[in-house]
Amino acid sequence: MRTHRYDVVVVGGGVAGLSAAVSAAENGARVAVLERSPEAETGGNTRYTEAFLRMKSLDEVADGFADALVDDFMGHPDPSIVNDAALPPRRQSALYRATHTVDPEYVAALAEKAPPTLRWMSGHGVRFDFMPTPFLTRSTTRMAPVGGGLAIVETMGKAARGLGAEFHFETTARRLAFTEEGINGVVAHTPDGPATFEGVVVLASGGYQGNFELMARYHGDRALTCRPVAKGGNYNKGEGLEMALALGAATAGNFALFHAEPVDPRSGEPEAAVFCFPYGVLVNKDGRRFVDEARGTVDAWYERTTRAVQAQPEGIAWVVLDRRGMAVPNLMAGVRTDIAPVTADTIGELAGRLELPVAAVESTIAEYNAACPPPDGFDHTRPDGLATRGLTPAKSNWSRPIADGPFTAYPIMAANVFSFGGLKTTAEAEVVDRDGRPMPGLYAAGELTGLYYSNYTGSTSVLRGATFGRVAGANAAARALGA
Repeated sequence: MRTHRYDVVVVGGGVAGLSAAVSAAENGARVAVLERSPEAETGGNTRYTEAFLRMKSLDEVADGFADALVDDFMGHPDPSIVNDAALPPRRQSALYRATHTVDPEYVAALAEKAPPTLRWMSGHGVRFDFMPTPFLTRSTTRMAPVGGGLAIVETMGKAARGLGAEFHFETTARRLAFTEEGINGVVAHTPDGPATFEGVVVLASGGYQGNFELMARYHGDRALTCRPVAKGGNYNKGEGLEMALALGAATAGNFALFHAEPVDPRSGEPEAAVFCFPYGVLVNKDGRRFVDEARGTVDAWYERTTRAVQAQPEGIAWVVLDRRGMAVPNLMAGVRTDIAPVTADTIGELAGRLELPVAAVESTIAEYNAACPPPDGFDHTRPDGLATRGLTPAKSNWSRPIADGPFTAYPIMAANVFSFGGLKTTAEAEVVDRDGRPMPGLYAAGELTGLYYSNYTGSTSVLRGATFGRVAGANAAARALGA
């Protein structure tokens, strides 16, 4: 077996891996980047995302940033353990350091280091601005790289190469190598056969949404009714998680959930999202409503609505709108599919074209229409309180009769953007073992690491990948070089 010697070995070539590679190389390390994809498709999820960032400006995170992450529902952890969060790190118990909850110190580090990380990326040529979003109603402020995630992959990849990092494509890390002193490399499959890449390791290989066996293991029947949100997610098969767990790594994040996005199942486009459902109604294969389509701003509620869609027969639903609904200003900004909707002059004809039970759909729409209040006060730009009356499930906002043909429908399924469950890391991006101790020589960043539990805090994934990728790269270089 061939052996390649580096100071730092980065597994994964998305935003977290590229940030780690650039950071490590800047700090004097000889860096290898291992990427399972061909070079033309490198970047994983990052390559395909618009990469929105929960920022007020380049120098300040959005209002309520840290609170939104720390206040995520994590179940009911033992107070006798989690109360250690208030203690100085040296006094925190091993049980707390390994416990399966959000680490406030990690979140504080993210909030503090995100702005200088974006400035650092700007110094390497990534440009950021306030870009149009697909959300017609919003609960927070967002920026994005000009050119989306692809611009990050191309620009930070060029920066890494310019600093001497060597990229190994079609190379899949399979297991960690270690000695009594800690992790000292990875064993990988390359186009030339198995090889060992020696060095301090940074795992940045994403989640496991491209591995159906792991999806079925953690998500049961729901694995069948979702797919990665973009082609890049199919390269994320979970080896980073598996190889760290095999050596006793601790975990964080909810392994029972993933970040769900509503997409058109007919489309092969990346993130073929359909966010217009608050202005219509959702019906399942039985022709019935099953969820409040408009509980609040779409950016804050679309994930939970998408999970309700996935819970329906065959994991699919249709959003039905009439001519007035389709005329909501800027509605199509929230429809990213490249496939035309199904249209008809009557509700019955539309149901027939969707192969849904006609009488059930007609009855559902009639019951909804009868429960709608007078349309005075309708305001598509904010939650307007225009709620149905006496209808189960209720619709809390934007409730207007669907009565003015022609009628339009888009199918919706749940796409897996990334898995919530992952490795537990410190604020220094060190992977923690189940005894609460950092695993020497092993760092991790990005979607491989666990953070989210009940709901995704929107526009934070790329941001934390960049931030802790940079942290991991610098710390890995320092360890490798004895600094």
